Amino acid sequence: MTTKSYVAAIDQGTTSTRCIIFNHDGEQVSVGQLEHEQIFPEKGWVEHDPEEIWSNTRRAVGEALANGDINVEDIAALGITNQRETTVVWDKNTGKPVYNAIVWQDTRTTDICKELAGDEGADKWRRRTGLIINSYPAGPKVKWILDNVEGARERAEKGELLFGTIDTWLLWNLTGGADGDNGQEALHATDVTNASRTLLMDIEKLEWDEELCKEMGIPTSMLPEIRPSLGDFRTVRERGSLSGVPIRAILGDQQAAMFGQGCFRPGSAKNTYGTGLFLLLNTGTTPKFSENGLLTTVCFQREGERPVYALEGSVSMGGSLVQWLRDNLQLIPNSASIENLAREVKDNGGVYIVPAFSGLFAPYWRPDARGVIVGLTRYANRKHLARAVLESTAYQTRDVADAMIADSGVEITELRVDGGMTMNELLMQFQADMLGVEVHRPKNVETTATGAAFAAGLDSGFWDDLSVLGAQQGDFKVWKPQREKEEVEALYRDWKRAIKRSLNWEDVDDDDVIA
Repeated sequence: MTTKSYVAAIDQGTTSTRCIIFNHDGEQVSVGQLEHEQIFPEKGWVEHDPEEIWSNTRRAVGEALANGDINVEDIAALGITNQRETTVVWDKNTGKPVYNAIVWQDTRTTDICKELAGDEGADKWRRRTGLIINSYPAGPKVKWILDNVEGARERAEKGELLFGTIDTWLLWNLTGGADGDNGQEALHATDVTNASRTLLMDIEKLEWDEELCKEMGIPTSMLPEIRPSLGDFRTVRERGSLSGVPIRAILGDQQAAMFGQGCFRPGSAKNTYGTGLFLLLNTGTTPKFSENGLLTTVCFQREGERPVYALEGSVSMGGSLVQWLRDNLQLIPNSASIENLAREVKDNGGVYIVPAFSGLFAPYWRPDARGVIVGLTRYANRKHLARAVLESTAYQTRDVADAMIADSGVEITELRVDGGMTMNELLMQFQADMLGVEVHRPKNVETTATGAAFAAGLDSGFWDDLSVLGAQQGDFKVWKPQREKEEVEALYRDWKRAIKRSLNWEDVDDDDVIA
C-alpha cells in the first residue's frame, strides 16, 4: 500500500464539475465544485462550452486542494468520471473547439439517425454496438459537426481535428493539451465505457468499427485510442495543481456509480437519480442484447482482464425536471423544497407529467414524443404538480425495471440507489411502492465520484482491495413497499395512458388535427 494519504476524483457532470479528495478510509475530505452554463440555441438543442468546462475543472481541483489544505505530493492517483455521449471536436494544434460540446440530451441529430437507420430501422447496429441508432450516442453528433461547421470536414480529413467525449477532452488537456508536456504529445484516449456510448465501437472486439465510421463519414484519425477503464492514462502535466499525479482510471458516470455501489457481480443493479435516471444491471463478461428497449454497454474493464458488461435503461429527465419546475415555472424556490410542497397533498390529484422534453428514452425510444401534463382540473394546484414531478421519476424507473426483468429473466429483489434526488424521502418511498421491492440508499449517495476514486485507488495500489468500499458505504437507509398492489397498478396504468398522449407530437399528421 502506498504511503501517500489521498486519492482524487474529477467528476465532470451535466450541470457542474467537481473534484473530490478521499482518504485511506474512503471518506471524502475535501470538495471543489463549479456549475457551468446550459446553452439552448434552438428547440431540442443542448450545448456546453468545452473551454468553460476545462477552466472549471482546473478551478475545482484548486479549490479541493485548498479547502482540505492538501499538498499535491500527498495525492496517490486521480480518477476521472464524466457525463457520457457529450461530444467535443477540437483542433489538435491550437486546442480550440470548433463548436460547442453537443450534450447527450440534444436531439438535433434525429434526421441524421433516420437516414443512417434506413429501411433496417434503429436496431440496425444493435448487435455490433449494443446501441440503437438515435440522437443519444456521440457518433451522429460528430457527423453533425462535420456536416454543419464550416471547414470542419476538410480539416478533419486532413488530420487536423480530434474527437472525444468529455473524458477525452479533459485527459488531453490534463496531459499537455496543444503544447504537449516535456516534449511529449498530449494523450488522446478514452476508456471502453465511454467508447461504448459512441455507436462507433464494436461492443465485443472493443475496437473502433471502420465500416460504421465510414457510414457516418467520420475519419478514424479523429478517434481516441481505446483503453481499459482501470489502467495507465499517464500523469498530469507539469503546469497545474495536480502536476505529476498518475491518472489511473476513467469511467463514464453511470459505470462509475456501478463501481461506487459495489455492483461487481452479475445480477447486481443500481439506479442513479441525477439530471437523468440511469438503471444498470451487471450481466457479466458476455454482452446481453435487449429485446425490450435497453442498451448494452461496457460496465468496466481492468487492464489484462475481460470486460464486464451491463444492460442499461436511460431516462433523460430526472432531476432536470425538478429544475424545470424551479427555473422555468418558478413554482418552488429551490430543488429541496419540492418534497415539503408535495407532502401538502395526499396524492397527485389525477395529474401526470410526462417529461418528454427531448423525446422519450428507454424503453420507448420515441424522439417524436414531447412533454405533456394530463389530468388537469380546477382542483389541481402547484402542490399536485410538485407531486406529479416526483412521481414521474418513479414511474420512469418502473418502465425501465420492467424491461430489464423481461430481458434478463431475473427479478430485481432490491434496488440500490444514489444521486442527489435520493435525499427526497417521499420519492424513495413512492419508488419502493411502485417497484414492490426494497430501496436501499447508502450513507454516501455521491457514488459517481466515489467509483472513479476507488477505481483509481485500486489500480494504483492505494488500496489493496475494495473491502474499504463496504465500510465507506456505511448503513443503508431502507424503504419498504407500503401500498397495496391493486392501488399501485391503477396508478401505473394511468401513467401508461399519459405516455400514449405524449407520442406523435413532433411529427403530427393532418389526421391528428381537429379542424
